[in-house]
Amino acid sequence: MSRSGHDAYLGLIRGERRGVVPALVRSALSVASAGYRVAVGVRNLGYDRGWLAVHRAEVPVVSVGNLTVGGTGKTPMVEWIARWYRGRGRRVAILSRGYGQTAGLNDEGRVLEENLPDVPHLQNRDRFAMARIAVEELESEVLVLDDAFQHRRLARDLDIVLIDALEPFGTGRLLPRGLLREPVGSLRRANLVVLSRADLISPADRRAIRAEAERRAGPLRWVMARHAPRSLVDSEGVEYPLAEIAGARISAFCGIGNPEGFRRTLLPITGELVDLRTFPDHHPYDAADVRSLGDWAARTRAQVVLTTQKDLVKLRCDEIGPLPLRALTIGLDLIEGVEVMEKALARLVATLSPSAG
Repeated sequence: MSRSGHDAYLGLIRGERRGVVPALVRSALSVASAGYRVAVGVRNLGYDRGWLAVHRAEVPVVSVGNLTVGGTGKTPMVEWIARWYRGRGRRVAILSRGYGQTAGLNDEGRVLEENLPDVPHLQNRDRFAMARIAVEELESEVLVLDDAFQHRRLARDLDIVLIDALEPFGTGRLLPRGLLREPVGSLRRANLVVLSRADLISPADRRAIRAEAERRAGPLRWVMARHAPRSLVDSEGVEYPLAEIAGARISAFCGIGNPEGFRRTLLPITGELVDLRTFPDHHPYDAADVRSLGDWAARTRAQVVLTTQKDLVKLRCDEIGPLPLRALTIGLDLIEGVEVMEKALARLVATLSPSAG
């Protein structure tokens, strides 16, 4: 789906498009959502009752996932967890499905590979098979599953679910009428719920999100997190301080699940955000895109163009038209519930023998 098509779809399901035809389309999507709800319910019941097989790895497994379609900050969370274990001398591997993968790792995998060069990342739809490889061939002591809340075939010892503070419940409806992958009540399966981008909303809104989630799923353990800009990086991996863009006129583009989150992250660290151009999530940039971006960059009269690491690993260029191109590196900071998170992670390896990593 193109970005324009994606935006039109969001406008439709949010009720922003008015008239007879959009109303009829929403009605049809509601019917489809009812069928989707039944399918999700039957599948979850199959796992809950043991009718569908669940396979257990030989080492502890941490799952990072979400309830909605779109970016909630799973990749920074996966990186934070992997760094936490590596900092304690544990051999950790990351397993993911590899959505949008063509050859080698997909864009998110390549970002993690750059940021965590000592952590292997395996991508395949069969994550149980990858788990066996990680344990038997790579001698991994902990496995981190990326985007795996709905992937129940591989048992997990800790289920972490991220909710985006900017759109916590995906318009409140299931796919395709809304953006929910499964009902909010499914959060009862989670061991921890992380409210990402929590710094971008008020404390009252945070409490309201928690209250609504717990109304549907019962008591939950909560952690609050923010996306923290770290530095700028070019296509060769050279880092630059954020001070270089303080007060500068910036144009930006991205092909991610939550462009609004990227925009909100940029605003405090730039002088002026002239324009933000968006592409579909996992967009495969080609030569025509680069030319188009070059023409766009020249028209904006900015001083530098910013993008995400996820986009830069696919472009591999230092300039867009006449302007330098930099990616903004993002880290996850836990602003509430750090002890809750660390205790949950530590418990999984407490019985393992000391490791030199």
